[in-house]
Amino acid sequence: MRAFLLNLAGLLIAAAVASCGDDSNLSRTISPQEPGPDSVAYYCGMNISEHAGPKGQIFLKGQQKPVWFASVRDTLAFTMLPGEPNNIDAIFVSDVGNAKRWDQLEPGAWVEANKAIFVAGSNVQGGMGAAELVPFAKRAAAEQFQAKHGGEIYRLDDLPERYILGEADVQTSSASDPDAASKDMAH
Repeated sequence: MRAFLLNLAGLLIAAAVASCGDDSNLSRTISPQEPGPDSVAYYCGMNISEHAGPKGQIFLKGQQKPVWFASVRDTLAFTMLPGEPNNIDAIFVSDVGNAKRWDQLEPGAWVEANKAIFVAGSNVQGGMGAAELVPFAKRAAAEQFQAKHGGEIYRLDDLPERYILGEADVQTSSASDPDAASKDMAH
């Protein structure tokens, strides 16, 4: 029994030494943060709480605080534009499915962008007064929103570039009501 325990201890020590200096086995869990008074939108320089609609946050490798965005379109554009950092660890967007009001999203209602369902081309405007990509954690909520506000449903990898970098007013409906979502967020 003593020989078994010595062998087991030796194996554990060898495994620990082999992994020293190798952080590939360590996983950094990144959690979305809640915006505060110092949460300034990257492109417009305004506090993101001054903008209605869904927001975004991007964590860059080696940074503890996210880069904030006043709109989901700006968040995703950041990942595509030349000259912007590409050392991205995580991207979170607002989960509009948990919102009671368009102008005040619920704390903690974030979804990883690669897991979100997006409604693009709806008749609602984002915080910057332009067409917005509206993210949801659940497909059923996205479908309910789409039924009321139009648009098309996409996953992140399938989103046409025109909804991110294209015309600011790409919509399926010609009549845009900036307050449409505020009036009816009860999906």
